[in-house]
Amino acid sequence: EEELGLDSLAIVELRSRLEQAFAVELADGLFATAATPADWLTALRGAGRRPGATGPVALPPLPPRPVAGSPRQARTLVDALAWHVDAHGERLHLRILYAGADPGAVEELSYAALLDGARTVAGGLRERGVGRGDAVALMLPTGRGYFEAFVAILLAGAVPVPLYPPARPAGLEDHLRRQVRILDSARVSLLVTDAEALTVARLLRPHVVSLGAVTTVADLRTAAPAPAGPPVDPGATAPVQYTSGSTGNPKGVVLTHEQLLANIRAMGEAAGADAADVFVSWLPLYHDMGLIGAWLGSLVLGFPLVVLPPTAFLARPARWLQTLSASGGTLSASPNFGYELCLRHVTDEELAGVDLSSWRMAFNGAEPVSASTVRRFAERFGPWGFRPETMAPVYGLAEVGVGLCFPPPRRPPLVDVIDRDVLGRTGRAVPSAAPVDQPPPGGPGQAGARLVVACGRPIPGYQVRVVDAAGRELPDRHEGRIECAGPSTTSGYLHDPTATGALYQGEWLDTGDLGYLGGGDLFVTGRTKDLGIRAGRNLHPEELEEAVGALPGVRKGCVAAFASADPAFGTERLVVVAETRLQAPAERDALRRRLVTTAVEVVGTPPDEVVLAAPGAVAKTSSGKIRRAASRERFEAGEPPPRPRGPPGGGAPVAPSGGGGRRHRPRRPAGAVAFRGPRRGRPVSCGP
Repeated sequence: EEELGLDSLAIVELRSRLEQAFAVELADGLFATAATPADWLTALRGAGRRPGATGPVALPPLPPRPVAGSPRQARTLVDALAWHVDAHGERLHLRILYAGADPGAVEELSYAALLDGARTVAGGLRERGVGRGDAVALMLPTGRGYFEAFVAILLAGAVPVPLYPPARPAGLEDHLRRQVRILDSARVSLLVTDAEALTVARLLRPHVVSLGAVTTVADLRTAAPAPAGPPVDPGATAPVQYTSGSTGNPKGVVLTHEQLLANIRAMGEAAGADAADVFVSWLPLYHDMGLIGAWLGSLVLGFPLVVLPPTAFLARPARWLQTLSASGGTLSASPNFGYELCLRHVTDEELAGVDLSSWRMAFNGAEPVSASTVRRFAERFGPWGFRPETMAPVYGLAEVGVGLCFPPPRRPPLVDVIDRDVLGRTGRAVPSAAPVDQPPPGGPGQAGARLVVACGRPIPGYQVRVVDAAGRELPDRHEGRIECAGPSTTSGYLHDPTATGALYQGEWLDTGDLGYLGGGDLFVTGRTKDLGIRAGRNLHPEELEEAVGALPGVRKGCVAAFASADPAFGTERLVVVAETRLQAPAERDALRRRLVTTAVEVVGTPPDEVVLAAPGAVAKTSSGKIRRAASRERFEAGEPPPRPRGPPGGGAPVAPSGGGGRRHRPRRPAGAVAFRGPRRGRPVSCGP
């Protein structure tokens, strides 16, 4: 990550290319443990020849599941679990794959087994003094321990604070150091982690005043099961979700049991979900889509969840599709980059025997949805039973739980082809006169046209509106700020009245996103805080970053476009920072010219400054999302970028080109991981 600028998705690419080039099959554990090129070379020397397609774990058929209703009277998550235990305690709730050292291991939990295990862990929590309202942090990988500990915290009347576990053991200490502000912000009294992290995690105690102890699920299980306590208050805080990028400025979204149940039930109604469904998920359990949409949704609505750890998916994306087929999965979800990983890395060989015809809704959300991805995924996997109407672009945010807008089931995705120039100049989404037959690979559309995917309609009980800068509601097909209202909108951010005060405009929650309404559907176009205005023209960074990232020589997903104040002209400059490994002056000059041409084609204006930076120079959050504001601050402060670390003698300083003419050297950030937090953002997908 530091020497070569490779994050976890770049390692997915590296592994795939090595296996193809040498016709070998590399071990799963290598994804998390290999830290240097030497580690990969050693693994290649010891790897066996690839025998054929890597199939899924052999799964027994799911037991019959008569539809027995759902706990409609439950007012807390604990009530919902207790209802299922009373109604059908031995029914399968969770099937956990690829957890632990044995890749063939399958662990199953019924509703009753989950509650029994959670009661034992809750006994350990109470022995350690955890009481009502205490915040307990969970930093655990996907597995039985996570599910039991989460429910145990609720049984104790405490508040779970999920944190993402470290991607690899070698970076454990740095990872924990980055969690200090979140732990301090939440006033966490206990941290539950795994044995591998235990020793290092204890070093956090002097830095977090409230942190009384660090322990493991195994240690908590040694206590006697906790006796039944008083009922959980429906208005009590359930999990606190910390939004992406919040390690520097922590913002924990407060949601109550009642609010979570309202959001889950509304999503279930919008999707037509019931106990006959099967949800298959590889999403991390610290992320709202994986925690609430997949697991807690399955808990409340009563369908089984088949879950893979994120690392199992990243190691071999085909496993997601194989597991969907083997389980008869009907529901699943991923940010856009997960669908792209399948397009890049799943081979026909790995699809042998796969049947995706049971998949009825493939939710695509948590980051901008690409029209190109939506189209190509349906084309690529159509021969294996995937139907175009299965793809369901959705919209949501942590501040309402997870879901806000869903498309009607069985409706093919809607793609709006609008005039890019008119949108930028007037904020109106008018149909484009430019023909768009086939969007170019990796690009958002042809010159003059912008493709925007509909993210559905407000789920039952929720409202969405689009307003201008003065808060006036705009008519259809006029771009503005997206605001929402509904039964699960958060009361605010934990212990942060300042951020909470900026969240609402009267009764309406400001999502921080830009978009427009059309025919009842929401079309998301960007983020308010990332919007640049140059000479009265709106500039959307996502579109430019995607197009620049597709250029040969640029590391895809490692581009930051932002506006920087230009006092001399009373407007803003457009700055593009793009990571590249090219070092020869002629190659860099050619890339710079291609980048400028692309910018003119995409946003109608050349960038004022282009920075060709070494790998690692673009600022990102701990979850891999581009930090445009931080990139802008570094640019304006004139901080130096790292020198390229290529072959001996290849290091040349990096400087911008364009109007400003001054040198810019942004600092190298910490290595990024593969997944973002609850807020919307861009995927990390660094190419060659």
